[in-house]
Formats: sequence, structure tokens, C-alpha cells
Amino acid sequence: MREPVYLEDVFKLSGIPTITFVEPNEYKHLYVSIRTAGRGVIIEGPSGIGKTTCVRQVIEKLKFETSSRIIKEFKVLSGRKKEDKAQIENIITTSGFGGVIIDDFHKLDDELKHKISDLLKNLADEQPLDSKLIIIGINKTGKSLIDLSPDLLNRISIVKFESNPEYKVRELLEKGENALNFKLNVKEDIVKDSDGAFHLAQMLAYNACLQADITEELESPRETNISYESLKETVIQDLSYRFNDIVVRFVKGQRVKKGSRAPYLHVLYWLSKEDERSLNLTSYLINNPNHRNSVGQILTRGHLKTHYESNPDFSDVIHYNDETTEISIEDPKFYYYIKNLLWSKLAEKIGFTSFEFKSKYDFALSFAGANRNHAEYLNQKLIENELSVFYDFNEQARILSEDVEQYLAPIYRSESVFVIPFLSRDYPTRIWCKFEGDTFRDRFGDGCVIPLRYSDAPVGMFDTANGIGGFTINPSEDIYAQLDTFANLLVEKICEKRMLLNGKENEE
Repeated sequence: MREPVYLEDVFKLSGIPTITFVEPNEYKHLYVSIRTAGRGVIIEGPSGIGKTTCVRQVIEKLKFETSSRIIKEFKVLSGRKKEDKAQIENIITTSGFGGVIIDDFHKLDDELKHKISDLLKNLADEQPLDSKLIIIGINKTGKSLIDLSPDLLNRISIVKFESNPEYKVRELLEKGENALNFKLNVKEDIVKDSDGAFHLAQMLAYNACLQADITEELESPRETNISYESLKETVIQDLSYRFNDIVVRFVKGQRVKKGSRAPYLHVLYWLSKEDERSLNLTSYLINNPNHRNSVGQILTRGHLKTHYESNPDFSDVIHYNDETTEISIEDPKFYYYIKNLLWSKLAEKIGFTSFEFKSKYDFALSFAGANRNHAEYLNQKLIENELSVFYDFNEQARILSEDVEQYLAPIYRSESVFVIPFLSRDYPTRIWCKFEGDTFRDRFGDGCVIPLRYSDAPVGMFDTANGIGGFTINPSEDIYAQLDTFANLLVEKICEKRMLLNGKENEE
């Protein structure tokens, strides 16, 4: 009697698929590279794309080769496991170490990577029959090794796994259909939505079978009748157990700051909309200037790099290069999860008062040069709350070669939610202060100007500001303590403004 075919053996959630194994486009290149004596093999590509599965299938097939020059047994070590790192160190000083696979190579420190690059070079030159090293890592693993040791170029084989073409994913699903004797009505939806990731296709097909009450090979063929939207919800719920905490921790930054423009949330949100699963943040901000002073700040000040490196879970699913500001997704399942998130609901749940920002700046500071220290201090306090502030020194590079009046006028007239004039005794005597004041004068009646008054300034020096609620500081007392209080009030004010705008949008 023939053994029954079970669902879990057909569409695999873990382990190596056999019934539904499909050779990726890179299979033949990989096969020859692993078969070649001595030459190191670097396999790179996003997680879940089938790299490790393919390597194991190649090794199984090589066992049937008759040549004695081929290594057919391999030990698998992981860059993630502390207990494996000692063994990885050991092979560097061991001759004839046999076949070794180092998975998650990107998790090793640079010193160990450098030693391995030297080992790969020696293996390529000597071509020993008793040592073979295979390295599996994320995108650009090969480049990172060549950067460490340029002599490696042309001495190693780099096999780059891309997203699999749709016909390969379809082949996988059809093998599963044949094995279980059924037809999947949402097959084309899975083909399209799995984005070339075999593991994601396996997961979707597995859950589709469960919804259709197919747990083993059917005696009589039938076609499923399930809703893809329902299937997607089930899979997203399953993925949330793995990814929800990672998403929440990433988008919060170090903590949720009151009034924040949610720069980390926007980074991940933008990434979720990129079909290529990769985004250059510097280029993106050129075309999206409203976020230049919030997301731009976490780039230029190194906050994104620090935050990314603060949690090892982030690098499991995301790769960030601080030098190029390129951010990419390494796990297709993570991409599937975040591209199906309700981002506005997530922002609200976490505690951000708004998700969409129509103004380029929350606050624009207008001040005389004599009060620059005060303006700089307030600017820093507001930026610490991840707010967008126009402060001239932040914009020096962009102002260069521009008509300054044409550059500044829109900022004070309409591109900032609030204008903060520093009404000191010097303010009315400065030409640029007069120009800025004339530009935002009409906004007093709209509640968009919050005067910062100096108690030693002449009364009535800015007639339009009389009767407008502002904040007064006494220069004879601790200025910075007073500015701290003012900054806290401004954070409260911008939160209140955003909640008001959100309420109006919801009514509409």
C-alpha cells in the first residue's frame, strides 16, 4: 500500500521541500561552482528566496557523482550561533577541513570575515581536494568580501539569487496540486503576491489548503473555492507573531516623542511601497521635501544608524548602509507583512498624533543675529522631539546660489504650520527680520504666529503681535530654563493642531 501524501510534506513551512522543489534560475551555476575543487562559493540574496534549500539539493545530487575529486559531505555552521563561531575560527587554521557551509555570514564580525577572505584566497590558489568552503549571506555579501580583500576577485564564484520568475513559482504550486490531487483557485494570486519568494508561496499555499480542508492527497480531484483576501488575512496574522514587535520597535525610534513627525515610521512605510524592496533615502527626500527636516535629521545626525544597530532583530529583516543611505528588505515575508499593514492605524495605535504631513515645517524661527544662541537652543529642543524646524543654519547648503528672498518667503508665508518670531530689542532693527515679518504678518489672524517676547524689548515694537498669545522670557533670569518651558508648550501646541486637523479630515 502506497504511503499517503500529507499537506505538510508538500507545502513546507520549514525544512527542505522535496515534492515541491523547483530549480531556481541559478541552479546550474551553483551546481558547477560547488562541484569545482577548492574554489570558494559565495551565495547571496534575500532571505526566504531558496538559497539554503538549493545548496542542500545540490549537495544531495553531488553524492551520486562518481568523481573522487568532489566533496560530498558538508558541515553547516551559522554566523548567528555563538557555539558555531569557535568552529568557524578553527577551520581557518585547519588544513583538510572537508566541506563547510557558513550560513548567515553577514552576522560575523569584520575581523573574522577578513580571516575567511584570506582563507578563500588560499583555497583558490591551492585548489585542495579535501577542503571546500561555501558562504551563504544576504545581498552584497560577495562585494563585502572583495572590499575586504580585492585579491579575491576572480578567485571565488559569486552566485546571486534574485526573486524567482513567476513561472517558477507557478511550477512549485502545480507540483503541489498534482501531489495532493486538487486545483487551487487562488493560484495566480499567490504567484503574483509572493513576489518570487518560494518560501512565501509555500506558506500561502499551505494555508490555502487548510482553509479548503485539504490535509492530504484527495481520492477524487476537486478545485478549492476560497477567498484570497481571507487567505491573506490568515497569513498576515501568522506573520504578525514574528514581525509585529520588530515593526513597532523600529517605527517608535528610541521612544515615541510627543508631536513627533514619526521619521522612523515613514522610513519603513516608504520602503513597504517599493516594488524593488530597496530605497535610497537621500534621493527619496529630494522628491519629498516635506520630510526633509524630520527624516533628514535622523540621517545626517546618525540617529537612524544608531537605532538600526541597537537591535539585532532589525538586521534580520532590513539592511541599512549609512554611507549610501540605502535601506532594503532582506526577508520577502517581512516585505509581504509590511506592505499589507494599515499604516495609519499602526501610527495611531503606537501614539503618533498624525501620519500625513502637508506642511514642510512645523515651526519656522525668525530672529536677530544677536539672539542666535537662543534660536539654536530652541531648534535643538524641537528637533529632539522629531519635529521639522526651519532654522537658517540647517538650510545653508540649500540656500547657496538661491535668491534668498524667494527661498525664504514661502517658508514664512505658508510652508510652516507656525512661525516663531523672537521679539527682542534687536528684532526691529535688522533688515532680514523686517523682511520675514512682512512675509508672515498676514498669518497673525490665522493663529499661525506664536511670538516669543523679550521682557526688555520696547512695548508695541511689533503692533500686529499685540493681543496675540505668546510666551515672554526675562533676559535677567535663566534664559535656557525658560526656553525649555517654551519648547514643551510648542510641542503641546503642535500636537493639538494635528489632532484638530485629523478630526476635520475624518469628518470629511
